[in-house]
Formats: sequence, C-alpha cells, structure tokens
Amino acid sequence: MKLVCFLPPTGSTPHHGALLSAGEVLDFDAPAADLPAREGPFTWLDTAGAAHAAAAQLVAAVSGDDARRASLRSAGALHAVDAVKLLAPVPRPGKVICIGLNYRDHAEESGMPIPEQPLVFSKFASCVIGPGEEVVLPPGAMECDYEAEFGVVIGKAATRVTVESALEHVLGYVNINDVSARDFQFADGQWQRGKSPDTFCPMGEFIATTADIPDPHALRVSLRLNGETLQDSNTNQLIFGIPELVSYLSNFTTLEPGDVIATGTPYGVGFARTPPIYIKDGDVMEVDIEGLGVLTNPVVAR
Repeated sequence: MKLVCFLPPTGSTPHHGALLSAGEVLDFDAPAADLPAREGPFTWLDTAGAAHAAAAQLVAAVSGDDARRASLRSAGALHAVDAVKLLAPVPRPGKVICIGLNYRDHAEESGMPIPEQPLVFSKFASCVIGPGEEVVLPPGAMECDYEAEFGVVIGKAATRVTVESALEHVLGYVNINDVSARDFQFADGQWQRGKSPDTFCPMGEFIATTADIPDPHALRVSLRLNGETLQDSNTNQLIFGIPELVSYLSNFTTLEPGDVIATGTPYGVGFARTPPIYIKDGDVMEVDIEGLGVLTNPVVAR
C-alpha cells in the first residue's frame, strides 16, 4: 500500500489516502469511502488502530474491482493523481530523528571512522515539505548540500523493543532529502541549525508500507542534481540496519506512529567532492530510491 497526503481537487484541507496502480488516489477521508472517522493526524498511520486496518482492507478490495472503483470515483472518493496536489505523506511528524555517518561509503568519503553506535541528531518537524515544493536557501548560508536518505515511518509505539521485534513497529518507508547548510553545521559545533532551516526536509511522494518493500536493506539509492547523478549507492551499505536503529532509538525515547527516522546518506554528497558542489538558486534535486518513486524539489534563494 502506498499512503499519501494530498489536497483534493476542491478544498484546502489536506486529506489522506492511498495511491493506486491505476494512477488514482483513494481518498480515505471522503464520506463515500465509509471508513472510521479520522481522530488525529496519524490515524491512518497507526497500524494498531482499527482505521488503518479498515483502510488497508478497502485498498485491497478496490484494487481488483472495477465496478467499485467506478462507484467511488463518481462519489468523489477516487481522484486522478494529476488532479490532486501531493503533500509530504507525514506533513508534521511528531519527531524527525536522523542518523549520521550510517553508510560505509559516506563515512569513508568524509574521512571519519565507522561509528560504533548510531550517531543521532534531529531536524525540526516544521522544516518538512512535500514533493515539488521549493527548498529555500536561508540568508547567509553559502554551502547548502543535498543528501538522499531512506526514511522509516513508525506505525506502532515502540519502547525498549528488541532488534528481533523492531520491524513490527514500522509502517513503511519514504524518500527524504536531508538538505544541510554545511557552513552553519560545521561552524556551530553541533548540527541543529544547519539541518533545520525551513524547507530543509523534503519528503515523499508516498509511504510504501512494509509489505511492498520485503527487504529494505537491498535498495538502490540515488540523487540527481539537474539531471546528473551525484549519489548512487544501495541500502546494503547501511552500517546500522532498520531493526537495529528502531531498537536503539526506542531504548531512550518512545517512538510513536508518524515519527520518521532518516537513516543516513550514502557516498557522493556535495561538500566531500573536489571541488565541492553546493545547491543554488534554480537547481532541481531528485531523490530516487528503489520502490519509493522519485522525490523532486526545486531550489530557490530569496
């Protein structure tokens, strides 16, 4: 199942739904969908809740039923994907937890030793934007960088879970671009300001649930800048895999439905190149991860 958040053809209130293979979006919030009422921003992401289970059943039912899809379409619960505006699938996560130096090839290019435990930092949830939205370079930042990242979305509360049970708490996976102001990051001695300017966490286009991604540790990860591939690696380069990260993080903070973990970026970031490559006004970034579609964002300076 591919979960999305979107603006419907009419109205300005975000809706939630699923992207179907026929190029349509099933609207969970439409009355004709006849699903339980949404109780909060993470209702459809909570795998322990009745609403998520009912939505999954509806997606499975309509996927092979032309007549039912036609009925939902006429009732306004099914939209062509090009008729809606896709937003970040988790528009305001409870937490955005990031992992640094978690790809062997990136640690090597950075001249850093392989970490013995996950290097944890965060981005403010307010910097999340969706596909197609502009990444705005902040005043004074001259060295802004791209970072393609494989994101994990939590679907069930996790407190001190084991590595063996950790994946039971994962809803699915999403493209993330961990945009970074390197001059802020390195000057401050800690990373918060450099990682969290407004718009510096593009996410989307959809969350692919775990059933659609049977092995999250064997996915090609790439980033294109203005059509040129600058990062091209694989999640098999992860130092700490998804179960290890979820278990480790849950031992000091409870992970909740809608929390997002950005698992690190691979080789090829701009600051480590000779000469460095930094994003600038007019650039277009594309994060392309196998099974997760393409996340495209233009860059502007204003």
